[in-house]
Amino acid sequence: MPIGIDNFRKLREGNYYYIDKTFFIKELLDMKGEVNLFTRPRRFGKTLNMSMLRCFLDIEQKGASELFAGTKIMNEETQYLDHMGNYPVIMLTLKSMKQATYDNAFYCLKEEISREYKVHDQILEKLNYNTDKEKFLRFIERTAEPEEYLGALKFLSECLCQVYGRKVVILIDEYDVPLENAYFQGFYDKMAALIRSLFETALKTNESLEFAVITGCLRISKESIFTGLNNLKILSVTSASCAEHFGFTPAEVTKILEDYGLEDNQENVQKWYDGYRFGETEVYNPWSVINYVDSCYHDKNALAKPYWSNTSSNSIVRMLIERADISVKQEIEALIARQTITKPVHEDITYDDMDSTQDNLWNFLFFTGYLKKIREYQEGETIYMEMAIPNSEVRYIYKNTVLRWFEEQTGKKELTPLYNSLLCGDAEKFSELLSENLMDTISFYDYQESYYHGFLAGMLKNMGNYIVQSNRESGIGRPDLLVRYPSVKGKAVIIEIKVAKTYRELERKCLEALTQIDERNYEKALQKEGYQDILKCGVAFYRKECMAKMKGEDQNERIPS
Repeated sequence: MPIGIDNFRKLREGNYYYIDKTFFIKELLDMKGEVNLFTRPRRFGKTLNMSMLRCFLDIEQKGASELFAGTKIMNEETQYLDHMGNYPVIMLTLKSMKQATYDNAFYCLKEEISREYKVHDQILEKLNYNTDKEKFLRFIERTAEPEEYLGALKFLSECLCQVYGRKVVILIDEYDVPLENAYFQGFYDKMAALIRSLFETALKTNESLEFAVITGCLRISKESIFTGLNNLKILSVTSASCAEHFGFTPAEVTKILEDYGLEDNQENVQKWYDGYRFGETEVYNPWSVINYVDSCYHDKNALAKPYWSNTSSNSIVRMLIERADISVKQEIEALIARQTITKPVHEDITYDDMDSTQDNLWNFLFFTGYLKKIREYQEGETIYMEMAIPNSEVRYIYKNTVLRWFEEQTGKKELTPLYNSLLCGDAEKFSELLSENLMDTISFYDYQESYYHGFLAGMLKNMGNYIVQSNRESGIGRPDLLVRYPSVKGKAVIIEIKVAKTYRELERKCLEALTQIDERNYEKALQKEGYQDILKCGVAFYRKECMAKMKGEDQNERIPS
């Protein structure tokens, strides 16, 4: 299995398993677009397809016929095969420009440009002018002036066109990686200006250009990056063209599983890694499928895992969670519960748009693969998209990252008033503060008792000098939570949790919890240790509502009939 192999030559010569995507070449040539932008989520085969294009088209590549032997494209008419080895090709990947500062990101760009110039260094002595040779060498040696890098791709294409007498194909992979990184690192405007200038010179006013292919996750608006680029053809996840060439189709996944003797695992693979829809084509996550099949090499019953969750920082999901208001939290809960949401969708976006409305964040989640299309419709000039979480793998990302981020947020909150109200036996204040914090959480456990138990334990875990113990796993005879001072001279609080079926049942459930504490004599162990100041607390939950009742050792509560 070609895990991490995104070089087409290495994949073919290394005899790795290959799903034939060579019809992408045919469809691309048929489109005749001068500048073609393909947007797909991370790890959906963009880089491998770009490498495949270079191997097929590049005049400097050797042995293309052997590399493509047996593939679908070799059975096509001469009009397609005539393009094989017919163009000088420049390929630049921007995926390494994920640095903490602009200067470091720019250094990575210089490294990448130097590397590409070295690929073509055989033309150096064939250039007509010494000034061109000197400039070419400056790019190889990374000594060019900063402003020279803005025209580096155009200059290289002019040199190649001069030597080979043929126009150039330019391939730019993961163009939006430096933009996303710059947004989160705080230098987006500076990076956008750099990428815009690089693209303008190479793609807009370049007489040496035959055509270009660009890939990324998002379509950044023309006004932001592709200024004045009227020859741009966009093929996003909503486009029907080339839909099956990124990711695996159901038929391709069935073939993989058959080839590896994993036919019985198909239902599990579909549940975890299917669910995407590009245009009208159903698509599996290819990165996750090949990792799963590889994991089954020694054990056909290997568990499905969220392989895709480890391929990106999930920064956009985190931003959505951290900025979410109550309505957005409810929508996230609905998504995790396998329901759908409907939002206006538009593709002309910039990273600056994320600050404007919550709807723009849903746009980002859709185009980066965290949501899938169920259906779309138009009302007036607005296109609406009904969306859902694609599969179990992405649902896992939501659930686990959401839980972790809320735990982090809880650790930053000022919870002293909550702790004081509990220790002072102020049930009304404790209920009020607990309810406020409950409103800020996202539930994905259908409001089961385990969810509330985890929530309350999380609220209390940073309670200063007090020890917080969770005894749920210890079985009958132990309270849900125990809060106690290390010294027996201090206070101990016994907490029992109940879940009500209706709001009106909250008080009754609180009293039931207190009765359980008494009937099961939970305080006995504390008394045996020497604790005398023992507070009993019954807490009941109904959805995002909470109520608490408390009593000391000398108090009695009775459940009303």
